[in-house]
Amino acid sequence: MNDMSTEMNPDVEAVVADLGRRAKAAARDLSMATTEARNLALTEAAKALRARTAEILAANAKDLDSVSGKDAAFIDRLTLTEDRVAAMADALDAIAGQDDPLGRTLATFDRPNGLKIDRVSVPIGVIAMIYESRPNVGSDAGALCIKSGNAVILRGGSESLQSSRVIVACLSQGLSAAGLPTDAVQMVDMRDRDAVKALLHSTGTVDLVIPRGGRGLVSLVQREARVPTLLHLDGNNHTYLHESADIEKAVGIVRNAKMRRTGICGATECVVIDASVADQMLPRLAAALTDCELRGDEMARRILPDMAEATDEDWNTEYLSNIMSVKVVDDADAAIAFVQAHSSGHTDAIVAEDVQVARRFMAAIDSAVVMHNASTQFSDGGEFGMGAEIGIATGKMHARGPVGAEQLTSFKYFVYGNGQQRD
Repeated sequence: MNDMSTEMNPDVEAVVADLGRRAKAAARDLSMATTEARNLALTEAAKALRARTAEILAANAKDLDSVSGKDAAFIDRLTLTEDRVAAMADALDAIAGQDDPLGRTLATFDRPNGLKIDRVSVPIGVIAMIYESRPNVGSDAGALCIKSGNAVILRGGSESLQSSRVIVACLSQGLSAAGLPTDAVQMVDMRDRDAVKALLHSTGTVDLVIPRGGRGLVSLVQREARVPTLLHLDGNNHTYLHESADIEKAVGIVRNAKMRRTGICGATECVVIDASVADQMLPRLAAALTDCELRGDEMARRILPDMAEATDEDWNTEYLSNIMSVKVVDDADAAIAFVQAHSSGHTDAIVAEDVQVARRFMAAIDSAVVMHNASTQFSDGGEFGMGAEIGIATGKMHARGPVGAEQLTSFKYFVYGNGQQRD
């Protein structure tokens, strides 16, 4: 998805334009749909996912057969299992059970001239979701958009095309059962990379683009987008072990934060350790992470001479694999400075029993999610009670952190008068 010519394929451009027009019409209808209808669409789609699990897994097997030479983390992101399909369906049911994010009165103002002004939540409109490799993202994104009254155009990675087709068919099945327009969830059913560029230039139909993938995809979107974007950057996440940390707790947290699933954006990529406890911590960590390659700075390698040497590039790398860098620092101030210099702004954590230090770290680190005594792999919309997420927003405008249905709304003002005229 990274390299594109200046000129677009006109046939692709026409296909994407048609998707946009249909999505815009569907968005109008969906924005007026009742809470009950949107929830019914989700529960029926969940039933379809469960009923068509074998079909989804067969399609996913074809996707897996089509890729070769990819690393284990990529294969893990692409792979669907019965449990993962069940989790997708459960997420749809959970989203259906949430409060309606639409029609909420966010604020009310009573003016001296008698006007009453309400700020009310409304859908954004048409969302283009561009993502790589993980087919379950299409299910999550489609469900969150249905719940929030937005139409969505999905452009998944070409390697997940077979899986995505069946998943979108299940979402369409739910929409149809609820009497809602099936064009509310569409996919760009082609591998041509010009489709991404066409979506990014769809100023007349697309209201928001959300990219979810590697730095190359995000950089492309930043460079080419003509419509607003909500960025999901890579997860170069840190876990800092303060000198007050409980060793057992710290070792367990770091192992989970790194190794539970190495290929997700919430995985810890670098552990930062106070020098005063590094002699105790590092051997315990290494023993718990025998299936992970550690790359350390000079101080870390003095303690564990067999550790690979970390380079400057390591401090800024999202490995998405069983590799983790190790940085030894003098104190909390040095840890804060290091994390701020190298974090991608996604998720960072501190393990400490000293609550005051933990609060200072959490206030100082300018990331979307900052944690105390917990694994960074909890940085997930489902774990935040959102049912699912469309991504982790690492910018500071509109939404930040896990983006659920509520974050996919905007607002407008309703003004109620009784004949007032302005002087």
